[in-house]
Amino acid sequence: MEQPVISDYGFLSDCRSGALVGRDGSVDWWCPDRFDGSSVFNRLLDMRAGYFRLAPVGVGGPGHRVERAYHPDTLVLRSVHHTPEGSVAVTDALAAALGARGHDLGIDSPAVLLRVVQGLSGRVRMALDFVPRPENGLLTPYLHDQSDGSVLAAAGSVVLVLRADGLPLRAGRDSVHEEFEVSAGQVVGIDLAYAPAYGEPPARLHPVRAVDETVHAWEAFREHHRYPGRYPELVRPSATVVTGLTYARSGALAAALTTSLPEQLGGERNYDYRYSWLRDFSMTLRALWVAACPHEASRLFAWLSRSIGRIGDDPVPVLFGLEGERDLSEHECTHLAGHAESRPVRVGNDAWRQRQLDVPGEIISGVWRLRDYLGRPFQTELREMVLGLADQVAATWQLPDRGMWETRDEERHYVSSKVLCWVALDRAVRMADRLGERADPRRWAAARDEIRDTVLREGWNERVGAFTGAFGSTELDASALFLPVVHFLPVDDPRIRSTIAVVERELGTEDGLVRRWNTDPAGFLLCSFWLVECLAMTGESERARALFERTAAHANDVGLFSEQIDLTTGAQLGNIPQALSHIGLINAAWRLTDPSAF
Repeated sequence: MEQPVISDYGFLSDCRSGALVGRDGSVDWWCPDRFDGSSVFNRLLDMRAGYFRLAPVGVGGPGHRVERAYHPDTLVLRSVHHTPEGSVAVTDALAAALGARGHDLGIDSPAVLLRVVQGLSGRVRMALDFVPRPENGLLTPYLHDQSDGSVLAAAGSVVLVLRADGLPLRAGRDSVHEEFEVSAGQVVGIDLAYAPAYGEPPARLHPVRAVDETVHAWEAFREHHRYPGRYPELVRPSATVVTGLTYARSGALAAALTTSLPEQLGGERNYDYRYSWLRDFSMTLRALWVAACPHEASRLFAWLSRSIGRIGDDPVPVLFGLEGERDLSEHECTHLAGHAESRPVRVGNDAWRQRQLDVPGEIISGVWRLRDYLGRPFQTELREMVLGLADQVAATWQLPDRGMWETRDEERHYVSSKVLCWVALDRAVRMADRLGERADPRRWAAARDEIRDTVLREGWNERVGAFTGAFGSTELDASALFLPVVHFLPVDDPRIRSTIAVVERELGTEDGLVRRWNTDPAGFLLCSFWLVECLAMTGESERARALFERTAAHANDVGLFSEQIDLTTGAQLGNIPQALSHIGLINAAWRLTDPSAF
């Protein structure tokens, strides 16, 4: 077996956790308890770290091909395998709770992986390989045959039960291998249920009925969410992916499903993205407002204010755990080889320790965007959060920080960070009447204007002809494309026009991808979608449309984006699916629909 490339994977979700299943029918990633928990399958990051394959014998060989697609508006994946002996469909899903409809999706997910085999033609011999390795590959479980023909796997804090309709399973020493034949019209349902070792036993579901129930749950959820803009065939699937990355119990959005998929094969920039980033807050709300509904936005606000707590002198972390955990201390999993030998593999993310001055701007901008929905005056916790953030920005904006890209070297005065400080105070001033007696719009306005003057003086480089990445630097940074999006300057300002043109010329590539900086080895999908927005705002609608379509074409065969694209091979790089890439697509599509939006 070879380790699949990143773009080979499809995404399953129950809005509690997620799984990745390859074109070869192998589930190579599943953290069943929650998105940021420990894996039971992790072949994604080490060939020895567990998998669950269900596919025709000889899959990938001569005469074999596979076609995949999601059931519309769901994350239920159907893979049709064509072999010399016939064709078979495998439908994969993470089960929804029985009767879950609308916004109940994911609240009581039973943590059951469903796999249903359906014979389509001929007679196909199938192979099932179940190789669990809990706790990110550290544990090899004991396997026990059960009287009903199922197999129980137990190790550490994990219990797994594997069942197959009409197919008695036999436990090997540390794995299960079975082969069986499927004829046209025959259906075999398989389910794998998880439970904590010292809690309730794993759920027992009928796989075929549970798949149908899961399809209905996703369809019912999407019925509440109408998108009236351009490119609905791209926006609706991206919105479904964003929903699939939402941890339903709290409303927090995981930045990605995975950890440590490399930004460059063999490189060291491999980070854990299974947490919720506050920096992405305003962009996320834009996408939810356009392609989802205010319910998701209101739950996200509730999670946010509770996670932050009362604001003091310490900076607000840029990320939190999905239930509001603050300490996400990072460690390396030295026992894992890494995807394509890309080390280290990290769990946790030490960016939570960094000073990130742009965070308050993202949060307050989100509040501003939904101010009418959030009421007048704001509820106490929301009001106190905005007041605390605005006061903190007014007091600390002069400090350096680590910047939007979370550099792990020295702090600098990043232009994008200062601009988001300006955004925080500008929006706070404009909604001061909703913030009660403690609001200080005069002081905030004075600091806001000082920030603007400083950015115009220190961030603009006349020789380069653009706003650069940091004060006094000549180095370009694609984050400058965000300036017109947040209305720091009008889009027809000559400095903005020049910055867009210079970034496109110097950081863009022939196929429209945009790098973050000159030495960035890959195109960053979000930056490419930012350029689409900038072109649309400047009236270059045809160029914007063409760039949007070229960028969107980098999705894999089931519409998933990772974070980056290799400039030489076109391969996907980084964690997958990446929420910001899909959010960037949604916001760019809406900008093409209405250039004056947001």
